[in-house]
Amino acid sequence: MQAVRQCSRCARCAVGGLLRNQTDISLLQRREGACIRFLSSEMRRLGVQKAGDQTNPTQTSSASLSVGQGIWQVENLSHSSLIKRAASLVTESSGTFLTQATSALTDALADYSKAVHSRIAFQRQYLASLGRVNLAEEESLQQAIRSWRAEAAERLNQCKCYESTWNNAVNLCKMAADAAYSSGAQKASISARANIQMAQSQLEEARKLSAEADKKLAETKVEEIQRMAEYAAFRANSEEHEMHEAYLRED
Repeated sequence: MQAVRQCSRCARCAVGGLLRNQTDISLLQRREGACIRFLSSEMRRLGVQKAGDQTNPTQTSSASLSVGQGIWQVENLSHSSLIKRAASLVTESSGTFLTQATSALTDALADYSKAVHSRIAFQRQYLASLGRVNLAEEESLQQAIRSWRAEAAERLNQCKCYESTWNNAVNLCKMAADAAYSSGAQKASISARANIQMAQSQLEEARKLSAEADKKLAETKVEEIQRMAEYAAFRANSEEHEMHEAYLRED
């Protein structure tokens, strides 16, 4: 606006007949030059601000070129590359399946071991208390033993179910590893076989714990047979002794 007002004054000077001599003409020329330079500066300034509000054409062209190259690369993927990618995805999915199956089976084995150990503890307590507790306490211990026996049986059935799932997961991982190797995805094949070995190692530890629990349960059953035989003999002797004393009293 300042430039427009300045140019308007120059125009009025020319129209009003103020140019009386060469000095006035030179002054007007200098003013016109100043107006032109000022307008040019203003236009450049406005042009830069407006361009800043827009997307850089060079950047737009570069982005379009990059996207175009990416599409061209995807379209030019070979069948072999696509098969390798698919094989890698299969090994990853089967590995996830195996991990979940291993976690479920190891947890079930741990719960089974816990139930067996709890049963053993109550059973030994019952055997140690034979002939020393009243009928109510004896019945309470027997009820605890029956409860933990049922719990162990349920956990064992759960272990069998999860073990079937785990075997299927292992077989699937083996097939995926073979497919990856034959398709050229060696890294995926190696990773799948490593997952199988890790799962087998984790399961082996859980099976050792459950095997130890079964061994202790078998030992407890042997102790139970011996203790019950001793208790039966003790009661028989006691009854015989009581009968003998009663017979003597009658005499």
